[in-house]
Amino acid sequence: MSLPVSDQFKYWGIAAAIFFVLLYALGDQLLPFFLGAAIAYFLDPVADWLESRGCSRALATAIITISAIIVFVVLALLVIPTLVQQAVQLFNAAPTLARNFGTFLSEQFPSLLDEGSTVRQSLNSIGQTISERGGQLLNSALTSAAGLFNMVVLFVIVPVVAVYLLLDWDRMIARVDTLLPLDHAPTVRRLASDVDATLAGFIRGMGTVCLILGSYYAIALMLVGLQFGLVVGFVAGLLTFIPYVGALVGGALAIGLAMFQFWGEWQWIAAVAGVFMVGQVIEGNVLTPKLVGESVGLHPVWLILALSVFGALFGFVGMLVAVPVAASLGVIVRFVIEQYRESRLYQGTSAQTDTPPED
Repeated sequence: MSLPVSDQFKYWGIAAAIFFVLLYALGDQLLPFFLGAAIAYFLDPVADWLESRGCSRALATAIITISAIIVFVVLALLVIPTLVQQAVQLFNAAPTLARNFGTFLSEQFPSLLDEGSTVRQSLNSIGQTISERGGQLLNSALTSAAGLFNMVVLFVIVPVVAVYLLLDWDRMIARVDTLLPLDHAPTVRRLASDVDATLAGFIRGMGTVCLILGSYYAIALMLVGLQFGLVVGFVAGLLTFIPYVGALVGGALAIGLAMFQFWGEWQWIAAVAGVFMVGQVIEGNVLTPKLVGESVGLHPVWLILALSVFGALFGFVGMLVAVPVAASLGVIVRFVIEQYRESRLYQGTSAQTDTPPED
């Protein structure tokens, strides 16, 4: 005899409450494990593909691990130092950029920026704050003992967790499947399959899109000659995870920097704008349809809300959990709506077929 629905809601509610309490209390300690699980989930299709080509699971994991180490070493030697250097330079150049922007506005709109006006003071204050706080924050994060310790912990624990989870991913899924409530196992498997399809389409698809677009923006902007092009490309690629935000923020930042650097050389400003226009064409017509698809079911507003709420409540680890939780809730809501449409509450008496009277 199965439990009443009210008892089932109570037990699942208690389990969810315990999960969120642990997430709030142990968020920092759980961060490496969530990151490792996310990496293992992202790379599981690669391991499955290698297995389908005749590799064992251990060999597939070893190939992925060695390839990841090579990529990390190349990034650590070639890309990361330049990225950090450009980020620090951009923070330090913020006051100059703000003053130049104020000078430009005062030349074009003299009545707007009189000496001592609120707008001029605000621009100077913003630039000075970014220079002082931004550079100080970045330098302290990179040089402080606690920051170095946390980075070492991430770089050591996260790969170890990811390798172990990737090696045992299929066995863990099979073990969890044996623990499903027997009465609800088919429904849970269906919902889990829909959640996996949503996450696979969004996390794996959008993650690949972010990598491709971020690399394209960084390389193209550096070839154009834009200062801080690597930083702009990194920011644009990272924010591409939120639809439309990456292109808007990255494009505005790149064009704004290009106007200061290439003022009067309109062909280079147009080239910077063209880089983002081409990127959007490629993303909208090739990358997103091929890698993400149209059945993801995560609306941008719903995603931004989930990231904001979970980020405010649980910090960075909350932002990692936000996407799976948002996807799961979206699938559950669609399932509830589907059940509602099939119920008597929605269909009423109109769905009943009147049997003709017998003669």
